[in-house]
Amino acid sequence: MQSKPITPEIKAFLISIGSVSVDPSLIPKARGSTAGPGAGTSSVFFTSGEKRVRLSIKKDSPLSILRAEGEGNVALFYERKELARGKLEPAPAHCPDQAFITLSERCIFDCKYCPVPKLQGHVKGEEEVLSIINEVLQAGNLKAISLTSGIETSIEGEVERVLKLLPALKKYNVPIGVSVYPTEGCSRKFYDAGVSEVKYNVETMDNEIFQTVCGDLTLEYILDQLKDAVNIFGKNRVFSNFIIGLGESDDSVRNGIEVLAKMGVIPILRPVNPHPLRVGDCFTERPSPERLLKLARIEAEVLKKYRLNPKLARTMCLKCTGCDLVPFVDL
Repeated sequence: MQSKPITPEIKAFLISIGSVSVDPSLIPKARGSTAGPGAGTSSVFFTSGEKRVRLSIKKDSPLSILRAEGEGNVALFYERKELARGKLEPAPAHCPDQAFITLSERCIFDCKYCPVPKLQGHVKGEEEVLSIINEVLQAGNLKAISLTSGIETSIEGEVERVLKLLPALKKYNVPIGVSVYPTEGCSRKFYDAGVSEVKYNVETMDNEIFQTVCGDLTLEYILDQLKDAVNIFGKNRVFSNFIIGLGESDDSVRNGIEVLAKMGVIPILRPVNPHPLRVGDCFTERPSPERLLKLARIEAEVLKKYRLNPKLARTMCLKCTGCDLVPFVDL
């Protein structure tokens, strides 16, 4: 049987649930997420045609993946109704076709939706990072290197950690993306060191919510650094995660998209991932399929207005597309 494709409506529905049960024998080798709100989870990448979705593995999920006819084929079901048919992609290092690596799995800040400060995980050295990249290279999947990091001791320390690592990555001759909390002048340093794209996350564009959930950080400062990054890297090379489901209104999302796009930044509308370690710390609600579609279509309109195109991304989340509805890719 041929692939049963993922439509925008189906992907929005899958993302709104965010999890799937799957026979362990079907799961390709993968490393679990160690960054941001999804830290500490294992996941699979389901692909049908040119569309991809990432789902966390959860035994009691209403979604399930079962083996289907044809070599390597699987089918994705919702309560016994088949929604799509395709394949599970290997993701040796967080996502397909990239070595997407979290350098520091710790953070000194306490954003209320994020489990990383509670988990206080591992910090990778250069030898371990290169080992992961070589693993992806040997598997024939290395098309980009993407680096992200929490903050072990200081913001400046994480920027320096990346800068010290970059010379060793040039030999792989693939695009490099970097997502960290920025410092003054770091975009110029990254660019001069060979980085292709950067992502500095605003988290939310609702200033009141930002103060509640990320009170140790400053939204205005992040926006200034994003503006500086666009001046250096150019349009379509600077991105920012924008979490949906923290209590923000659709109007505030639209306004936030407009502010970022006008600067030349492509927002990544990322559904919040409520985590057991953060229960009760702040309001979190996984957005509905209808809301995800509405906001993605709003973003598409705004991006078109400012001539921004996520399809041009070479690294990180917009190249992967698994976690989000991406304008001009998914709809």
